[in-house]
Parts: sequence; C-alpha cells; structure tokens
Amino acid sequence: MANSLRKQALLDPMYYPVITLLITLIACVEFSDAVNAVDVYRLVQYDISGVPFGSRLSALNHHAGSSLFGSDLSRTVLILPVRELNLTLITEYIEQKKLLGGLLLLLPPKFSPGSIDSTFGADKDIASLRNKLLELEWLLMHSNIPYPVYFAFEDDNISAVLAEVKRNDANGQPATATTGGYKLVVAASDPKRIASPNIANIQGWLPGLKVDGDSNQLPTIAIVASYDTFGAAPALSVGSDSNGSGVVALLEIARLFSALYSNPKTRSRYNLLFGLTSGGPYNYNGTQKWLRSFDQRVRESIDYAICLNSVGSHGNQLHLHVSKPPENAYIQQIFQGFSTVAEELGLQVGLKHKKINISNPRVAWEHEQFSRMRVTATTLSGLSTAPELLDSTGGLADNRHFTSEASIIRSVKLVAESIARHIYSQEKKSIIIFADDSSLAVNPSYIRSWLELLSTTPRVAPFLSKNDPLIKALEKELADHTAEVNVQHEILDGMFTFYDSTSGKLHIYQVASVTFDLLLLLVLGSYLITLFSFLFITTRGLDDLISLFRRPPSRKVKTA
Repeated sequence: MANSLRKQALLDPMYYPVITLLITLIACVEFSDAVNAVDVYRLVQYDISGVPFGSRLSALNHHAGSSLFGSDLSRTVLILPVRELNLTLITEYIEQKKLLGGLLLLLPPKFSPGSIDSTFGADKDIASLRNKLLELEWLLMHSNIPYPVYFAFEDDNISAVLAEVKRNDANGQPATATTGGYKLVVAASDPKRIASPNIANIQGWLPGLKVDGDSNQLPTIAIVASYDTFGAAPALSVGSDSNGSGVVALLEIARLFSALYSNPKTRSRYNLLFGLTSGGPYNYNGTQKWLRSFDQRVRESIDYAICLNSVGSHGNQLHLHVSKPPENAYIQQIFQGFSTVAEELGLQVGLKHKKINISNPRVAWEHEQFSRMRVTATTLSGLSTAPELLDSTGGLADNRHFTSEASIIRSVKLVAESIARHIYSQEKKSIIIFADDSSLAVNPSYIRSWLELLSTTPRVAPFLSKNDPLIKALEKELADHTAEVNVQHEILDGMFTFYDSTSGKLHIYQVASVTFDLLLLLVLGSYLITLFSFLFITTRGLDDLISLFRRPPSRKVKTA
C-alpha cells in the first residue's frame, strides 16, 4: 500500500512544474547557442615512407585564445590571423613540439579561390603576405603536428570574436572552464587512411597524314601537362599557375592544332600526342605509369616531348629545362626554334640543364620521366630552378590573382608556333601560322573560362574519384579536339599515404563561467525547493511535508 501511494505521489500533477523547471535548468547549464558557424579547412595529413607529416588530429573542442605566450595552452585553440603572424615564434613553437589544444589560422579573404579582386596581384602588401604564406605552408606541411590545425577566411563575425578574445587575454582573463569565454568545436571522426588512392591520366591523339603505302611509323611530338595539385589545405589547393596554367595552355594548343589537322591539306606528317597527367607532386608518378603503358614503338616514335609547367606567372621570362647536355645537337635545335619565336613575341627563353640521377627516385621535372626512358624531352616553365618535393605544387598562395592570363596566351603562342614551324619545316622562315587576325588565332575567352574553372577547383589527386567531374570535364574537352581519347586509371605508388577529413564546420560557442553556473544552480535550486514546499503544503498540509523529512521508526525484531 505504501509503495502504491508513493507511485501515485510521483505522478501527481503537482510535480509537473518541478519537472519542467528541472529540464530547463539542465538545458541552461549544459547547452548554449553557437555564436557562429564557419567553414574550415584542415591541414593536410600524410605519410612519406611511414614518416608522419601534417596535422594528426581533426576533432576540436577547446576554449579560444589569441597568444602564444600562455603558460599552459594544451587546452586552448589559438586563433592567429596570418597577416599578424610572427613566423619566428610559430616556427619555434612547432619545432619545440610544445602542446597546444588546436590552431586556427585566418587567411585574408583575397586568398579565397572565389575572390575576384582584379587589383590583387599588384598589391605590394599582398605580395609580401603571399611570401609569408609560402613560408608558413612549407613549415606546416613538413612538420609532424600532434593537434588539429585548421584554416578559415577572415570575416566580420570571426573578427568580432577574435577582438573579444584578444581583450580578455590582454586583461589577464584568458578563456577557461572557470572564467568562461568562447569555445571552438569541430565535430569530426578520427581521420582514416585513404586506401589505394587513384590517379588518372587522360590522353588524346591528332594523327598525322600518312601517305598510302607508307608503312613507316610517323614521328610524334608529345605535349604534356600535369593537372593535379598539392598544398597545406587540400580543399583549397586550386593551383592556378601550378599547374592550372599548363593545363589551360595544353587545351588551347590542342584546339589550335585540331583546326589545322581537320583539313588533310594542312595536316602534317607528325602525330601529336596530348597528355594530361596526374601524380605530378609525387615524383610525376602518373607520368611514369603513363609512359610505361605505351608500346615500345610508340615511345620510340616520340621526336620530343614538351612539358608545360607554371607558364602563367607575371613577367616575360621562361625557361627550357633539359636533362640532356645543352650542347646536344637536337636540344640546340629545339632551343633555337623556341628562342626565335620567343624573340618575336618579346619573351626571353633560357636553357637550364639539370642532370638526372637514375638511382635517385626523386623527379623534379616532368620531362625527367621521359628522359629516364631515353625519350628527348624538355619542360617549359616560369620557374628557373627545380622545386623541392611537394613545393610549387599549387598550394594556398597559388591562386587566380597571381596568374597572368596574358602570360598564358604568350606561352601558348610560343609553344604552338614553335611546334608548327618544326612539323611543317618552316623554322628558317618568317611566317606566323597562328596570327592574331586569322582563323587560327589564340582565343583569350577560351583560356579565361578554363583558367577560372581550374582556379576554383581543388585537384589533390588522392581526393579525386575515378568519376570526378573535373576528370570527366577534361576528358570531354580533349575529346572535342582530339581522337582516340583514353583515360588511364592507376594506383598511386605506396611511398605516399594520405588521410581523409579535409574540411569541416567550426562552431563557435560563447559559454559562461563555472561561477555563473554555480550561482544559477543555487538560485534555481532555491526556487525549486520553495515552489515544491508551497505546492506540497497547499495540497497536503504542513504535517505531510514534515513527515517527508522525518526518519521512519525502526522496527525491532522479536526473538524467541
């Protein structure tokens, strides 16, 4: 009977307001609304031969801070604008492997792939900031960082949060569980290794004119460009110059020669092979696999290959990089042909020789993969020296604003005119095949549209699926201008290991201090006790209320 009465009491309507207030109390103490939600991009996580690099964690849940000089930052997420960053301090902090809850680096909006500020490239302050970003990117990509690192773009909301965090830090009141403040949260699962990362090579042919009865293999000239990128933030690695410019130039050259080859009267006795390769940042692994897939007769038919790399930088100087000695007669012939056309265009072309070491797997230029298979090749690039591994591969500082459309147009004219004069045996004649006022003129609108597309499309190969829209678009475009288009899917060699979780959503919460929580608990608790007592007395009486707190009489067990 007593148990039955107790259950009825628990279900009495008098308890409903108490239960409601209790739920409200829990909600007030445990949860708060997000002040802001921000798109963030995680620092790349990868291994080289088992050695870890980049950010090794993705989940974030700590209070915000703004200074590297705190005593214990193991539970603090530092918000650091890149424009205000002291590279010396952050380098020391990372190299000394000091603990940190997380790092949020704020990039200027002008570095966003979607930014269209036409005055950007001419801004000296931005150019200086770009150099700082290049140094920072190199540091982060080549360090093993045991905490989450994210990039975001500055905006009014996050700037307001940072300003308040800075004020609190300056007043000696950094955000903690005791004092409250802002909490940064990225809900993410542990990064997972990408199994069997895919790389895709795309090729197309323009067959030369073969005379009836001629069984000899026609010579081939290959025009090649690597299309994928690599950078500190894979989701932001659009690589406008490295190597979006090379891809755009290749597509325009294919379009120009397709017009020539569409008419048997203007088709030369050379095959033209166009290759868009993947795996460029990883020792041009895709190029190696592509070349190995060729029949030996096809490789032997290649007269020479011209690889296009970073041909869109501002300036009027380009470099022909070769592996064969510069005094080689055929290298001299190629260089002379390019130099003649370059002079007509107001360009300067220099010859750069770098001997390859067959025993060293490191490949600095794409043409070196051809040279290793005894195919004459050269790389045309705005870069004067060979980049280091994973350097100049389309990172954070390589965007549309630092890529010159006019430079790409000149590079297209240089390559197309030089090849045309070679295959039509017009080297020593002052003839312009792709004249501006002709039907074979370079199309600036075509170049601009493809450059804008590539400048907004991240292309880090391990994160591109076999049916990625970009690969399909490149395949379709090459098919519009060439024949026998083929996509070769391969697996990236096992030296490199990559992990997922490249972007996420950062939630910024404003949380109260523990002192406030305790005061709130005290006030609401007192209110609940008072309300309960009042309701109980008015419905049951004071004696029943007192009996709830009276100790029940003990029962004595009688013994025989």
